[in-house]
Amino acid sequence: MTNSVYAVTGASGHLGRLAVQELLARGVPSSNIVAIVRTRGKVTDLARRGVDVRLADYTRPDTLRAALVGVNRLLLVSSSAAGQRLAQHTNVIAAAKTAVGAAGHGRISAASRRDYAAAAVAALFQNSEGNRTYELGGSAFNLFDLAETITKITSTNVRYRDLPVDEYVGVLRRSGLDENAAQFVAALDLSIARGDLETNSQDLEQLLGRPATSLADVIGEVRHHPA
Repeated sequence: MTNSVYAVTGASGHLGRLAVQELLARGVPSSNIVAIVRTRGKVTDLARRGVDVRLADYTRPDTLRAALVGVNRLLLVSSSAAGQRLAQHTNVIAAAKTAVGAAGHGRISAASRRDYAAAAVAALFQNSEGNRTYELGGSAFNLFDLAETITKITSTNVRYRDLPVDEYVGVLRRSGLDENAAQFVAALDLSIARGDLETNSQDLEQLLGRPATSLADVIGEVRHHPA
């Protein structure tokens, strides 16, 4: 694997940057790491460390083909740019301050971004034959647990209030989302309520070689080192 050339798309984002840092920490020569970004100025620190920074855009396949020349291991980080997603997320957060959601007691097997980056890089190092799918998830919690943990860690009283779906859609609409976006966000909560975001897979811990970061530790880290 020492001669492999690793590329990480979205390398200027939170997850992508952590993945590049993980590759460096694992001893991969910086010249064997390709950081694919849309804006070179956002990764000048990586370039100074010798990482090969290449410009590309998901919406322009020709730039991606050029950026991937010589690459034989790729970590594709999904784009977060989708129309009005940023504005919609802002509106959802505003709504969450007064209501939160309709997820019931559904549990979420989430983990820290750093854990996912480390696991993704570990997967790049695997020599599995054929196609292999990993299902990554940490210790499961529900939104009541999340609110309680935030309250304990930050000493700020946070309460999750579960709403009927129709009422939650109404809250989202009043917070600025259009009908389709509100229905989509509510559908995500219903998915959580059904248990769709809970997994018993041990893939994350096996790739990490350690337990996933606990919910309390994640909240503590975010509190002291906000993104």
